[in-house]
Amino acid sequence: MASLFTDEDETGFAAAERRRSAEHESFLSHRRFFWAKASGGLALFVLLTYLLIDVEPRHNGGSWYGYTLGTLGLGLIVWLAWLGIRKRRPTPGSWSLKGWTSAHVWLGLSLVVIGTLHTGFQLGWNVHTLAWALMMLVIITGIYGITVYATLPARLSENRREMTREQMVESLTMIDRQLEAAAQPLSREDTDCVIAALEQDVFSTGLLGRLRGPDRHDATRDALDRISTDRAYDRDEDDLAQQKVRGLLGRRASQIDQIRRQMRTKALLEIWLFAHVPLTIALLAALTAHVISVFFYW
Repeated sequence: MASLFTDEDETGFAAAERRRSAEHESFLSHRRFFWAKASGGLALFVLLTYLLIDVEPRHNGGSWYGYTLGTLGLGLIVWLAWLGIRKRRPTPGSWSLKGWTSAHVWLGLSLVVIGTLHTGFQLGWNVHTLAWALMMLVIITGIYGITVYATLPARLSENRREMTREQMVESLTMIDRQLEAAAQPLSREDTDCVIAALEQDVFSTGLLGRLRGPDRHDATRDALDRISTDRAYDRDEDDLAQQKVRGLLGRRASQIDQIRRQMRTKALLEIWLFAHVPLTIALLAALTAHVISVFFYW
């Protein structure tokens, strides 16, 4: 039976499949874990040479081997810090943003070995140890960033339930309009509670408020608790109005929870940069002081 595809079609199909696979490939496994293997090989080489090379009286940052590791570590740190600028100019191919990020992550982890062995485990209260400590903090915050970027986007998608941010806000606005009309027959006290809930700005929360997520004691839930326990209504039409308001307040509380979960997840995705970037700048400054002091005394 003759093939339905020509060789040219099959070649194009294979290329499209490779392209699609590359697009869905994680930055951690970019090019079949090329940078993970390169980083692991570099760290292993440094560790073996540290163990095999005899430095008198002992390994330290001021020996020829210490200078070699220091130069290697400094070069890697400056090069990897370039990601903050490099990611604004994405290009395809091996040095795409995904490839650069993969190199940044895996080679950054190799600095744990390179930087620590550079010190020769001689740590104290000085600018040299400060540079090492800042490097470790940068790496730790980077590991946190990797973790959240690997896990939280799926949580964002799940929470949205196929709704965009605009649709979530539009749904809340529609509920608010219905609440405003439904609350008219209520008592003055209950109406004031509903008005207080409607006047609450869901988005006017600081960083801590965004990280906290859904609040079990906001104005909407306070109004819902009050009206749910209110027994001042005797007439059937009043009771029906109260039931309708309770239902709308429950929908409003659920919609606010969804929006705040989205805000919390996005805050967790962004907050690590508030530590990672300043710490990187502080690390570069400490490294500059470290290098200048070494050469000044040397």
